[in-house]
Amino acid sequence: VQLQASGGGLVQTGDSLSLSCAASGRTFSNYDVAWFRQAPGKEREFVAAIKWSDGRTVYKDSVKGRFTISRDDEKDTVYLQMNSLKPEDAAVYNCAADSLPPSNPDLFFWFAAQERQYRYWGRGTQVTVSS
Repeated sequence: VQLQASGGGLVQTGDSLSLSCAASGRTFSNYDVAWFRQAPGKEREFVAAIKWSDGRTVYKDSVKGRFTISRDDEKDTVYLQMNSLKPEDAAVYNCAADSLPPSNPDLFFWFAAQERQYRYWGRGTQVTVSS
């Protein structure tokens, strides 16, 4: 499956932005999807994930309550709605997909946050937040 992330841009602190991750080649069916981000000079970090089987979602603590990951089955697209953006949210955002091991809610976060669990990655989209 090929992934295409889009929707990045330059916004001000407090603004909102919606990122999209579209699948091609095959559908997202049976694939769990996550968003990661990487700021300059920093390691890539997990942001959010959605489990395909039941729509369960997990988030990095610092984005809880501000970011929402969702999916549109008809459009075969996963979204990341980002509200109340902060300068520290600025990064290149990538989406990733794969079938994660079956797990309970606590373990889903543990698996979802690991980059090595994903075989498929999209090209990143830049998010810049001015203060």
